[in-house]
Amino acid sequence: MINRAHECCEYCLIPQDTKPELHQIDHIIARKHGGQNVSSNLALACTDCNLHKGSDITTLDPEERVPVSLFDPRTQRWHDHFELVGVQIVGRTAIGRATVTFLRLNDEERLLDRQVLIAINRYPPLQSSV
Repeated sequence: MINRAHECCEYCLIPQDTKPELHQIDHIIARKHGGQNVSSNLALACTDCNLHKGSDITTLDPEERVPVSLFDPRTQRWHDHFELVGVQIVGRTAIGRATVTFLRLNDEERLLDRQVLIAINRYPPLQSSV
């Protein structure tokens, strides 16, 4: 799974080797919701994304105020739902907008991290097709 994710968080795309703690294994659909411990339900997530996501699988689209699923890196392509605008990750779809808000992808500290990584050509990762 780490190789499949190119050692990057599959939600915010932050490389694992740029964080002091190792990325974690996220159950896209949590076991308490019936999710299995199989490759098709597992994603590599940085600590920030994994802690914000928890066992949740849906949230409200901040624009439409309707329930939507969170981004699923096993069945959806990152660049279909998100785009990088400067240092900000912007949602292109309801799923993208909801995920950006719910996972707090644009909190100040995360923006500063991306700014530094962009300056040294470490973000976005080449494999992400952003």
